[in-house]
Amino acid sequence: MTTKLNLFAAAPQLMKSWRSMSMEITASLEPSLIELVDIRASQINGCANCINMHTVEARAKGETEQRIYLLSAWREAPCYTDRERAALGWTEALTRLSEGHTHSVAYEALKAQFTEEEQVKLTLIINVINGWNRLAVGFGVWVEPQEARAARAAA
Repeated sequence: MTTKLNLFAAAPQLMKSWRSMSMEITASLEPSLIELVDIRASQINGCANCINMHTVEARAKGETEQRIYLLSAWREAPCYTDRERAALGWTEALTRLSEGHTHSVAYEALKAQFTEEEQVKLTLIINVINGWNRLAVGFGVWVEPQEARAARAAA
C-alpha cells in the first residue's frame, strides 16, 4: 500500500469495521452491477485507486472490456440493461448531489427496476464506494488489487 497515512494502522478498529461493513453491503446485490456502480462513482470522484481495483475485479467477474470502456458514456452505449442504467443513473445522482436536484428523475428509473429493499441496498453500496473514494483520494491510497483481495480474504 502506498499512502500518506496507513488507514488501518491509524484507526485499526474503525477501519476493520468499515471494511467488514463494506463487504457485507457490497455482497447484497449482483456482483456485475456492483462493479459497474463502483467504477462509475470512482470515475466521477477521480479515484484512480478504486478505478484500478474495480476494473480488475469486474474483469475477474466476467465483465467485458467494451462495457468497462463505455461506462463513462453509458447513456449512449446500447450494451447496458435497463436495470444497470437505473443503477448508474442513481449512482450519478447521489455522487453528484451538489450539482443540483436531478435525483428525482433517476429515482423514477430506480423504482421501475429495483424493489424497495434493493433500492436501499444500492444506495448503501453507492455510499460505501463514495466513502472509499474519499479515503483513497484524501490520503493518497494506492493498493494493488491482489493486495486488496488478500486483505479481504484475511478479514
